[in-house]
Amino acid sequence: MTKPNRPVLLIIDMINDFQFDYGPILAEQAKYISHKIYTLKRKIKNSGGSVIYINDHYQLWQADYQKIAKKCKNNLSEKIIQKLYPEDDDYFLIKPKHSAFYGTALNTLLFHLKCSELYITGVAGNICVLFTANDAYMREYQLFIPQDCIASNTSDDNKYALRMMENVLKANTQPSDQISFS
Repeated sequence: MTKPNRPVLLIIDMINDFQFDYGPILAEQAKYISHKIYTLKRKIKNSGGSVIYINDHYQLWQADYQKIAKKCKNNLSEKIIQKLYPEDDDYFLIKPKHSAFYGTALNTLLFHLKCSELYITGVAGNICVLFTANDAYMREYQLFIPQDCIASNTSDDNKYALRMMENVLKANTQPSDQISFS
């Protein structure tokens, strides 16, 4: 049985405190991609698709984006969180490890949403985005990972992750402004 073709946008770890090695560097890149992700979010919602935020739990272990955003808010993250703050009709899941599928209800939610096209965005491209894309590929989702909607600690790490996702996971990595929905 073929899955229906409903697009779903995953926004990974963009509610973030950036308080780690390379955090300030990643925060600068996240500011740039937050605008691209926001525009893609609008396109997907306008096409009848859904948006799912997948986020680290920051030791709160509650899928409460308001509490997590409050805990993460600082000079590095404030503008990013403000730009991409979840809306009432968005979904929000916390994850215990790198992949958005590991230890979460993501696969069940995607089935419920009748998703076959998965748009993966966020940070870090070479860790959480890559691991999530790998798990999505194994579950046979059609992958779109816009190159201007992910960021890693270094540009080399980001290029490597994109190359892996395109060549191994068969992801479409065209820029977000080239994505259209019919």
